[in-house]
Amino acid sequence: MFTGIVQGVAQIQAIKKSDHFRTQTIKLPPAMRQGLQVGASVANNGVCLTVTQIDGDLVSFDIMQETLRITNLGSLEVGDFVNIERAMQMGDEIGGHILSGHVYCTASVSHIIETENNRQVWFKLPNKDVMKYILTKGFIAIDGISLTIGEVKEDEFCVNLIPETLHRTLIGKRQIGDLVNIEIDPQTQAIVDTVERYLQGRGL
Repeated sequence: MFTGIVQGVAQIQAIKKSDHFRTQTIKLPPAMRQGLQVGASVANNGVCLTVTQIDGDLVSFDIMQETLRITNLGSLEVGDFVNIERAMQMGDEIGGHILSGHVYCTASVSHIIETENNRQVWFKLPNKDVMKYILTKGFIAIDGISLTIGEVKEDEFCVNLIPETLHRTLIGKRQIGDLVNIEIDPQTQAIVDTVERYLQGRGL
């Protein structure tokens, strides 16, 4: 489990591609490696991945075809960066919201509005079916970052970003057309799905 509080970014050092499979190796600074062991979970751009090898400051993960298909990890190359969050531990402060690291889909950056000390970024989702889970002032995770939804319009929504988020994560470097990973809030999904099933059961 994760909290959506990204601890920093890491650069991809190597990618080994096989049929429907790839191994991704990133370079982690000492603070992010402390106590890290093979088998541990680390979120890369919000995707829960399992550590398969540790060689000094190089940490490797195996990524299956379905993950490559659903997320933006399949489009990354050596030299690119990813947002990193280590799995939460008992007693950790939850500054964001509880995340599983299971990405629901990707969204594309559609608009960027700059103001002093703030950036508003709009995202377009692949279909309107996903929008039922996107609620104004609700939680969402974008590339593993826990954020509050600002406005919602048809198949788009926006978030407002403070300087600290822009500095600590990759979201400040996203440009129009870039794809980001989306994890919807599981509590919101559960409530919406329950209400939907109830109404269908009543023929409404």
